[in-house]
Amino acid sequence: MQLKSLKMFATVVETGSFVAAAERLHTVQSNITSHIKKLEQELGVQLIQRQGRSAPTPAGYALLDYARKMLTTHDEAVAALRGLGKPSGSLRLGAMETTLAIRLPSVLAAYHTAVPDVHLHLESGPTATLLQKLLVGELDCAFVAGPVGHSQLVAVPVFREQLVLVSSSTLTAFPSPEKLMTSTFIAFRQGCSYRQKTELLLAQHGIPAARIVEFGTLDAILGCVAAGMGYAVLPLAVVDAHRGRFALHSYPLPNPLAVVETCFVATAQDAWTPALHAFDALLASQAVTGQTAEPV
Repeated sequence: MQLKSLKMFATVVETGSFVAAAERLHTVQSNITSHIKKLEQELGVQLIQRQGRSAPTPAGYALLDYARKMLTTHDEAVAALRGLGKPSGSLRLGAMETTLAIRLPSVLAAYHTAVPDVHLHLESGPTATLLQKLLVGELDCAFVAGPVGHSQLVAVPVFREQLVLVSSSTLTAFPSPEKLMTSTFIAFRQGCSYRQKTELLLAQHGIPAARIVEFGTLDAILGCVAAGMGYAVLPLAVVDAHRGRFALHSYPLPNPLAVVETCFVATAQDAWTPALHAFDALLASQAVTGQTAEPV
């Protein structure tokens, strides 16, 4: 069923005649008649009485409710995607667990206050996984570690993270290669940018990456480091935020591994929803006014 035909049908019912419906819709009566007949042929029922007032038949009354719902849903969809009124619908946002825990709470709270009708779907994961979900359309946007080298994605640096080696004991200098050789490292699973930095650090010292133990959550990594199980490579902001919970010590990573940029990534803007445009605008305004932590 074409929406145009349903609109003509509903207008005939509302006005009581084919002529009046044609006048309201700025078309000719024969066009209205043609669309109604097409609907009747498609559904196999008569929808409009042909004698006297053009009143709906019992089948027509049954269709009328569905027609109005479909037309209303169509109008709502058009309004939502054209950005008419306040953004609504949903925003599917992905982020690295460290970013979601430290950098985004104030941003998300401000966004929820500004556009409360948008339902936020949050997903944490490593950079590689988030990028793949973006590319197949399972996420609207994401915060990942840069640089991002995908031609289909637009990436804007928003945070700069200072990476540190985290330990349960005081670090007055970076550990020697001999110390690193006999130590265990704790990290997220493959695909995590900080896991990659850990592997690069070990490779610089000729140490096999097999000495890395994988954990699934940030709390597990911090807890096991604090308990003396091994080292971890994490953003300094994450360590500082958890020093009250865990006995942690840190030392900056050597260059060029010391700094990583977190990027806001999405597809090209011509595919964005109003909800995504609103999030991008808020993120930009907070970075300009210095409300986000350590903006790039």
